[in-house]
Amino acid sequence: MRIYLVVIDETPESSIALRFAARRAVKTGGGVEILALVPPTEFTAFAGVQATIEEEARHHAEGLVAAAAGALIEESGLKPQITVRQGEGPKVIREMIAANPDIAALVLAAAASGAPGPLVAHFAGTDTGALTIPLMIIPGSLDREAIDRLS
Repeated sequence: MRIYLVVIDETPESSIALRFAARRAVKTGGGVEILALVPPTEFTAFAGVQATIEEEARHHAEGLVAAAAGALIEESGLKPQITVRQGEGPKVIREMIAANPDIAALVLAAAASGAPGPLVAHFAGTDTGALTIPLMIIPGSLDREAIDRLS
């Protein structure tokens, strides 16, 4: 099955990428995998404090994914695969792509204005030629109707 990998965070553009991926998945008989990244924490001398910080970050990421999955199911009927991983975004994404041959495309959205975002900048820049799957960058300025028309 063709899986569209989408990274979810708190930015408005991540919901744009998710909508586009869901619409493509429905039209192609595929699926969606939602990835929430938990940034690595800086080492603190107090292990208990560090564990609490990591746990809070993970709970926050799980909340983002749950909300995104609920919206996806409600709008498209698709039940996504959900992954929450800690680590550097580009590294985690490359590992996921390498581990799952069903992932057919990485779907990201650029910010509506200003810098495109760190993942878009990374994968559209230095790592573009190294990806083994297509990269879809959806403009963050698209409204729902435009996304539906283009997907």
